[in-house]
This record gives sequence, structure tokens and C-alpha cells, in this order.
Amino acid sequence: MRDITYPPIIVTAKLAFRALGLRFQMTGTERIPRTGGALLAVNHISYVDFVLGGFAANPSGRLVRFMAKRELFDHRWTGPLMRSLHHINVDRADGIASYEQGVRYLREGEIVGIFPEATISRSMEIKELKTGAVRMAAEAGVPLIPVILWGTQRMMTKDHPRDFSRGKTIAITVGEPLHPTGEHPAAETAELRDTMAALLDETIRAYPAGEQPPGSWWLPARYGGSAPTPEEALELDAREKRERAERRARQRAERAAKKAR
Repeated sequence: MRDITYPPIIVTAKLAFRALGLRFQMTGTERIPRTGGALLAVNHISYVDFVLGGFAANPSGRLVRFMAKRELFDHRWTGPLMRSLHHINVDRADGIASYEQGVRYLREGEIVGIFPEATISRSMEIKELKTGAVRMAAEAGVPLIPVILWGTQRMMTKDHPRDFSRGKTIAITVGEPLHPTGEHPAAETAELRDTMAALLDETIRAYPAGEQPPGSWWLPARYGGSAPTPEEALELDAREKRERAERRARQRAERAAKKAR
């Protein structure tokens, strides 16, 4: 797979990280193999996880092909870039094609990144996971490697203004590889979630205390922060989904009314 765009993008990203004064706290990155396929299961707390999640594989010299929502590929600016980086287009209405492409990449020896929570976690904790990650890893016969990001939510996430001020710590924790068989996807997905939750706990506790004082909006409620509880986050997600559906319905009605004139 030829990569003309990816190397300069990495150089640009590193320059941006330096300009932002980001401090990286990286643990376990040696667990990402230097050769062969592997599936990275990354938690999702920020709109920039896509960029910083791939940085977990940088010490191993690997490029990550992320599974990303179709809207990014449909956009006039990001679409050509996403395709040039050989990322995987995910149509939530029909995920079979993206699933098969991900399995093919893994069998070809690529590193694929997936966000098994599917959407950003407002509670900053691990949400319920989709079974696609364990099924893909099992079918391709590759290790499933949990990856935890922390600090990315402070830059750009749901319900909060962007903050690209300098001096933030970004923690990246890579866990021990799992080897799902696919015989019991639900049970293996529960194991993955438990593993990611434990890694998240370790990462939060190791994060600089001065950067997450009690009451911080980016800190989960059970750690003394003011982020929504998982239950409150579910309600917010449901409201967002309803509002999105209503907005789309209005747009369809407006388009139909224009055609009828």
C-alpha cells in the first residue's frame, strides 16, 4: 500500500504537537507489533482522538488505518485526505463493506484503528462497546490491542468550547494484546470493555494531578470531576439523537416543499 500523504501528515502533526506544547505520557507502546496486522481498540473522548490515537503506533514505526464515519469521506476537504491515508469509510446504515475492508487490511498486515464505543463518551468513561472489534480481530486472526487516550477531551469534545492553549499532557496507554476467538463475541467484548476500563483507571490515576483538579469538567464524576455520570450521559446522547432526527426531518420537509413549488 503506497503512502504518499501519510508521512508528511505525521511530520505536520508532530510540528503541531510541539507548537501546542503538548507533553506526552506514553505507556506500553512497545506492545504494538512492528510487523503484521493488529487491531487497535481506542476509547473515544474527543474529536481529535483520530489524530492522537494513531500516535500510539508511531514508536513502532507503524501507520494506522482508522475506521471513520462516512461524513468525513463525503466532505469536500477531508474526503480526499481520508482516502489518501487509506482510512476505512464506515456507513452506519450498512457496515458490512467497511467490516470486510477492515478484515482485509488486517490480513494484509496493516494496523487498523477502531473506536468500539462508536461515539464520543460524554462521561469520559468507557461506554458499552460494539462487538465488531472482537469479531474483526477473530476473523482476521490478529491481536486486539486496547489503547486508552486521556487529555484529548480537554482540547475538543462534545458540549465544550475548543481549547488549544499550550501545555496540556496527553496520556496514551497501550494494554496487553487480547486474542479473541469469535466463538462468544458478547463475552469477549465484555472482556475488552473491562480491560479498557481498568486501563482508563490506571491512566487517570497516573495523570498529573495539577492538570485535573477536583471539579474539572473533563474528569469523571466518580473521580471527583463534574463530567456527567454514565446515566446522565446516556440521557444527553438520547436527546442529541432525537434532535438530530428532528433536524433531518425538517431539512427533508424543506427540500420537498421547494420541489413542490
